[in-house]
Amino acid sequence: MIEVKGLNKSFNGKQVLSDINVTFQTGKVNLIIGKSGSGKTVLLKSLISLHTIDSGSIFFDGTNVVGMPLRELKKLRETIGVVFQGGALFDSQTVLENIMFPLNIFTSLSKSEKIEKAINVLHKVNLVNVENLYPSEISGGMKKRVAIARAIVMKPKYLFCDEPNSGLDPVTSIVIDNLIQELTSEYQMTTVVNTHDMNSVFEIGENILFINEGKQAWEGSSKDIINSGVSCLDDFLFASSIIRKLKK
Repeated sequence: MIEVKGLNKSFNGKQVLSDINVTFQTGKVNLIIGKSGSGKTVLLKSLISLHTIDSGSIFFDGTNVVGMPLRELKKLRETIGVVFQGGALFDSQTVLENIMFPLNIFTSLSKSEKIEKAINVLHKVNLVNVENLYPSEISGGMKKRVAIARAIVMKPKYLFCDEPNSGLDPVTSIVIDNLIQELTSEYQMTTVVNTHDMNSVFEIGENILFINEGKQAWEGSSKDIINSGVSCLDDFLFASSIIRKLKK
């Protein structure tokens, strides 16, 4: 579980996030949604300590990570998996080498043990016989699955995904959504996904935080979101004609 209390973040005097208070639940897919520029990516990066917040607290299973000493923070990062937008694979490395990257940094396993773990997670994400290929030789959807495999190879307690469906066709997006949900349940991770994909919201959004202009505007489940009664959330959702039909 991740608890955020009174989080504030600004850049060059401009307030980007104001008094965010939210709980991201273990074993569930937690979504952060909002318009472009709303602050959702800043929040995600703050959670994984890529941004230093101005004030507030971030608790990972009861431990406040704000101001945590570097040695302890490095230890925490061993329990965190991240899927960056676009996948962020290393073009000069094979699929296998990409997945082994966290194992090379954080473990002292033998090469054969690392290879075994990497192959195992490739099978978890339904990829076979691709380990010797380079990112340029596989599809966009496969790249995302490789990125997810790399993120889970350390069996993390926490998984963060930044726009995992960006650039994917609708069918492949559903595959990625289902994969994230299945892995979250199987590994009992605290999964936080930053997304603008409406299918993700309604299909895997077990706990959803909506941010509007840097402020926490609504929190709830996909079952409740259509009838939230929050006008700015309605405007965001009903920009899609499909969602308007659901409302009716």
